[in-house]
Amino acid sequence: MTIRVLLADDQALLRSAFKVLVDSEPDMEVVGEASDGAEAVRLARSERADVVLMDIRMPGTDGLAATREISADPALTHVRVVMLTTFEVDEYVVQSLRAGASGFLGKGAEPDELLGAIRIAAAGEALLSPVATKGLIAKFLAQGEGPDGDEPARGGRLDALTSREREVLVQVAGGHSNDEIAERLEVSPLTVKTHVNRAMAKLGARDRAQLVVIAYESGLVRPRVE
Repeated sequence: MTIRVLLADDQALLRSAFKVLVDSEPDMEVVGEASDGAEAVRLARSERADVVLMDIRMPGTDGLAATREISADPALTHVRVVMLTTFEVDEYVVQSLRAGASGFLGKGAEPDELLGAIRIAAAGEALLSPVATKGLIAKFLAQGEGPDGDEPARGGRLDALTSREREVLVQVAGGHSNDEIAERLEVSPLTVKTHVNRAMAKLGARDRAQLVVIAYESGLVRPRVE
């Protein structure tokens, strides 16, 4: 199955470079290019994209607004958004994850890392750059966006989870894969996948990235800031 990739960035030169790289792979192809968020949303619908590489900062409708729109559209539940950022630490990254993005990637990433990110996002089974994403969430929730900040506590939303599902959620928030979690909890990877899927369904999470955000926002996992 070919992964259908949409490129959304206002820099034409960067889009061209990404297109050459993506189209060189036998299992993926670029199906559209957008220079702003509004066009990205339109093309995501018309071109049946599987993964959108979305720049956070674009003129007009930015990547954050576009990600929210894609995530809110029932017809686009299969679309995974990977945010592209110039900086390692960017407050909009956390907002993007909350809006429904599957993860983020720096624009300076190595080619293999970019291609791997697309495949991981398309598979929907692992969070992109889990350690870095976890660090960003921890950093900004610790600055007052978590349960002790301006937003009300959200711990109650976890009441629907079983004790094992909570254990698995903690491991997911730690950036661990299903295989790693299975080894840690001494169960099969299939069992872990089942718990993850059930937790996502109960919490209304779009993917594992959303589970990480929920784990921090609810206070199940506390941020550690160096």
